[in-house]
Amino acid sequence: MNYQFNIRKRPQGGGSDMVFGIRAVMEALNAGKEIDKIWIRKNLEGDLSRELSEVLKGYEIPVQRVPQEKLMHLSSKNHQGVVAFISPITYQRLDQLIPALYDQGIMPFVVVLDGITDVRNFGAIARTCACAGVHAVVLPQTGSVSVNADAIKTSAGALYHLPVCRERNLKESLRFLKLSGLKLIGASEKADKNYRDADYSGPLALVLGAEDQGIAPMHLTLCDEIVKIPVLGDIASLNVSVAGGILMYEALRHRD
Repeated sequence: MNYQFNIRKRPQGGGSDMVFGIRAVMEALNAGKEIDKIWIRKNLEGDLSRELSEVLKGYEIPVQRVPQEKLMHLSSKNHQGVVAFISPITYQRLDQLIPALYDQGIMPFVVVLDGITDVRNFGAIARTCACAGVHAVVLPQTGSVSVNADAIKTSAGALYHLPVCRERNLKESLRFLKLSGLKLIGASEKADKNYRDADYSGPLALVLGAEDQGIAPMHLTLCDEIVKIPVLGDIASLNVSVAGGILMYEALRHRD
């Protein structure tokens, strides 16, 4: 059956297309639409709501419970308490991407972003990744930015070409990278080792954390090396996109 999606652009140039309504969202899923996230009204009940919940169990899509006012701010249409945001890109699977790189004789070089929530920092990092020969960016599914119009604009369109892997469990993803032969190098202003003293040759994953909290402790323990970038003056640390750029080009120098 052909179903007419109730889709419109997000207001004021803010991001992805949106699908309104429970049935429309389920049809979008069945049609293979790449959904970035779904907002569901708090305390939403009923048979259709339960049916949607069952359908969503088969997908790795972030779902957020939000107040009615937040949904009404997006649209006054009959959204039935559910709005899905369509992603402008197709997310890749890390467990498929890394073996594919090896099969092509390529030493993987990926950047892992742990808890980065600022979309402009994300876009700037993605732009540098594309310029520095990074093969993919890895994001956690929750507590992180996602790819939207603002990120794509800040990346100067790099996110249309740079593979992005959105992973349900970042800890397991880091373990997978280690088991796949990648060295994990984390960045922290609390580290003892200068970033110039690390070895970036070979398969590599750079791990960057949020500016306020840094890399999560359970992820930091998985890193093979932890490095810092010396900072002079009264400012404690660099902007994460700047720090990431320094580390990526240091890695590029070693790999060349």
